[in-house]
Amino acid sequence: MSSATSAPARRVRRLPLAGVLRLGRPSDIWFKPALSAVASVAPPNLTLLALGRLDLAMYTMAGSLCALYAHNKPYAARARALVWVVLGMIGGLAVALVTASLTTNAVVLVTVGAVLAAVQKGLCDATRIGPPGNVVLAFISSASLFAPQTLGQVPGHLALAAVAGAWAWLVGMAPALVRPHGPERRATAHALNAAAAYADAPRAEDAAHARARAAAAAAVHAAWQSLLATGARTAPRRALERLVVRAEVALAAPADADPERLRAWARDLRGTGPVPRADDAAVTELLGVDAELDAPARPLWTRLGPLTPLVLRTAIGCALAGYVSLALGVGRPYWALVTAASLYQANITLTWGRGVQRVVGNLAGVLVFAAVVPFAHAHPAALVLCCLALNFGAEALIGRNYWLGSVCVTPMALLITEFARAQQPGELITERIVDTLVGALVGLAAAAVVTNRRATDRIEEALTAVERARERAARLLAEPAPAPGTLESAHRVLAAALVELRATVDAASGEWWQRALPQERVVFAERSGHRTLAATVRRRESHSWPAADRRTDGKTEGVRG
Repeated sequence: MSSATSAPARRVRRLPLAGVLRLGRPSDIWFKPALSAVASVAPPNLTLLALGRLDLAMYTMAGSLCALYAHNKPYAARARALVWVVLGMIGGLAVALVTASLTTNAVVLVTVGAVLAAVQKGLCDATRIGPPGNVVLAFISSASLFAPQTLGQVPGHLALAAVAGAWAWLVGMAPALVRPHGPERRATAHALNAAAAYADAPRAEDAAHARARAAAAAAVHAAWQSLLATGARTAPRRALERLVVRAEVALAAPADADPERLRAWARDLRGTGPVPRADDAAVTELLGVDAELDAPARPLWTRLGPLTPLVLRTAIGCALAGYVSLALGVGRPYWALVTAASLYQANITLTWGRGVQRVVGNLAGVLVFAAVVPFAHAHPAALVLCCLALNFGAEALIGRNYWLGSVCVTPMALLITEFARAQQPGELITERIVDTLVGALVGLAAAAVVTNRRATDRIEEALTAVERARERAARLLAEPAPAPGTLESAHRVLAAALVELRATVDAASGEWWQRALPQERVVFAERSGHRTLAATVRRRESHSWPAADRRTDGKTEGVRG
């Protein structure tokens, strides 16, 4: 065991305020989840409006909001992911509705809501489903716990959610008709741009250089993950694979790379035009892809273990937030519960930042609610239209900063409570402010108390994985003629291990009370690992690609995606 492992616990980072509220650049596809939300929510809500049953909108919203998920996944993988999201949403809703029909004890309801929120957090993080993660699931299940219910009504309400979920699935899959390889093209373009940025970065071995290299490696790895998400090896996908290989080459030899050519390829990937042509002779690389496609997937349970501290934080924080809200006499303790559930990120530093963003966004959001509620009360149709507009705004803005999206999420959540009956705006605003502050304060306290003492242990495990992967790649490099595909597969295993190591170190560095991190071992492992990666790419370049195939100069293949 290293000395770092046995070192005493110490505070490693102060909780920052600077930059927490800074706005970032919008996502390349910010409009897709925003439009999907409107397209998914509008038909069920307008149908209920025509039938005079807006009181049932909460159940259709459960299914409709599933359209917010999996927008970065290739469509074959997205189809599977959305099915699981819909099933998970309906499962949580079923537990909540049955519980609500069996008891009205608020303490029991809060406890069940906290357990559901913790399970949803663990599964969303383990499956890496991506934004909006567990927050939407927790909002629906927690709110449903406090909706008056009988056992006889449960099947009908679940059926409404299932029908809306099926519609959300269709909405999520609809873009495949226009741009069937859109997600893979975006991931490849991001890898090319990141490799170009690394090639342009100063060559000094400092922190900035290491960050640029790590960002490029992560982007390349993400592109491979996107391309390997399904086994369909179409012509456009093969062309995209070759472009990712070119990004790998630039990462291995940045001094010899042409950043402008990489960026030109990335620009050409926008829209539905032909995929830019790179090289035709990456035969061994394609064999490596075939080998990786045949490899078994990592079992889900192996990804749940490291998430235990986060799951415990979520369960304890949500439960305590709900109990404190009850003690204060607030009529909707699930708001405090959901606030706590929304805070928990990979470490306490990120959790703190999310808490600040949540409070600022919610306080601004109640002001927006106060401004729009007179119009929303004018007619049920106005209420539906306000919710649709806020839904669009939330998804359009949340990518720039969580607090900015919360400015729209908060009034939308308040207006949803008005679907059943009109309520006093002043009472809603007061309760929302109290629950926001309670949820944030109690949630952060739980994160501080439930420490992630395994964070440093996970670094040791990630270091071991990198060392083993590097040794395997080095052995293959020493062989005069490795078996076809083995070196390329070892290359990607090492690349994935390096990306995982960097993510693990970043997560552990954000824990405010822990053992000292083995920084020297991490730096050595990353540098030696990236050198080995570069050596595998150079070996592939010299043995696999004839010079004639490297003189393509940005031409395009006759394949579209």
